[in-house]
Amino acid sequence: MKKIIAAIACLCISATINAQELPDTQIKDVNSGKKIAFNETFEKGKVTLVSFWATWCVPCKKEIKNISLKLDSWKKEADFNYMTVSIDEARAEGLVRTYALAQGWKFPYYIDPNSDLKRSLSFQSVPYTLIIDKNGKIAFAHTGYEEGGEAEVFAKIKELVAAK
Repeated sequence: MKKIIAAIACLCISATINAQELPDTQIKDVNSGKKIAFNETFEKGKVTLVSFWATWCVPCKKEIKNISLKLDSWKKEADFNYMTVSIDEARAEGLVRTYALAQGWKFPYYIDPNSDLKRSLSFQSVPYTLIIDKNGKIAFAHTGYEEGGEAEVFAKIKELVAAK
């Protein structure tokens, strides 16, 4: 029953934001230290998976780790990009960088130090997952993480990658 309710909630959330344009809210590239508009971090014509997380969020780190472990095999099945955005405060930027390096992340990771992007996207908690379609629009959104939930996310990615 919980899974049915969760699935309905996800569909409702996804449907209400399906046509939403991506905000031009500034986020910071943790590696370069440069600010960039969120809507400019996406490759045109390519699906992108975005994981919002925080260094203090255990389910967030578990989700990203599970996605990271599957990323190479997933990319053999579907051509898409992956990135993360930390919602930690600016003073935690060093923690974000250290954690990402320790985990061996080979994908882009950003920080939203003042929660401006979080407010722009109107979500309340992490983990928060978005899939951006080939047209740069939000095609899927989900809050929370349950072990194995990444399979549903990957199924949606494959569907969007295959769409013309």
